[in-house]
Amino acid sequence: MEDMINVVNVSYAYQYTEGNKIDWVLNNINLKINKGEFVAILGHNGSGKSTLAKHFNGLLRPTKGSVFIKDMDTLDESIQWNIRQTVGMVFQNPDNQIVATTVEEDVAFGPENLGVDPAEIRERVNHALKTVDMYEYRKHAPHLLSGGQKQRIAIAGVIAMKPECIVLDEPTAMLDPVGRHEVMNTIKKLNREEGITVVLITHYMDEAIQADRVIVMEKGNIIMDGKPKLVFSNVEKLKQVGLDVPQVTELSYELRKENVNIRKDILTIDECAQELLNLIENCRI
Repeated sequence: MEDMINVVNVSYAYQYTEGNKIDWVLNNINLKINKGEFVAILGHNGSGKSTLAKHFNGLLRPTKGSVFIKDMDTLDESIQWNIRQTVGMVFQNPDNQIVATTVEEDVAFGPENLGVDPAEIRERVNHALKTVDMYEYRKHAPHLLSGGQKQRIAIAGVIAMKPECIVLDEPTAMLDPVGRHEVMNTIKKLNREEGITVVLITHYMDEAIQADRVIVMEKGNIIMDGKPKLVFSNVEKLKQVGLDVPQVTELSYELRKENVNIRKDILTIDECAQELLNLIENCRI
């Protein structure tokens, strides 16, 4: 498969601390993300996940090692514009990304700065707003929208720049459950219908289980990397690094401790209900 992001022996230090001791935030990270993948990155605060995410479009550059975006080296300042057109970023607070007085003007801001022809800008804006199901709000003032709607507008603004990859750094952290659901539906749609590579930084387990692949970070290192069922079946290891697991995975874990012969890779309520029904029918409880 074609690489979208290739991280090679990357270490990063924000600054030198007292006594010339270096405060390393990332430690010799090696990671490949394929074109079209939906990858979730987990880790508690200070694990390095947001620092790593900012390397994916050149907002940060490695202290050691290299990051390649479709073979473009982020250390090469002459191609920074190309890198940032390839990888778009969406952050926690949508209010910090909204710059215009109407929704459609805000979404048009990026393409206008790229010097895109006005006719194409109109097409891009309409397409982006329809993609995030916000087209009917195109004349609205962004500050009057809900948190989830604002975040979808921020995502539309990135889509309008036609990136091949979108990195979302805890985009639902400031949203209520309804807004989180709206944004997650949009993220999945971008990945599955638009073919956009998605990297989602999150601390919500129910969001991570929807990804193709989950990466877990701890103290600047990648400690787990695999499909959600594989990663979340390691309940004890996740708890050791201060992370939760989906509630139904926790339930199956506790039942197994009581010698109930239930699968340990259950991630959803439906899976759990079906497994319990199977156990009852087979008299295994």
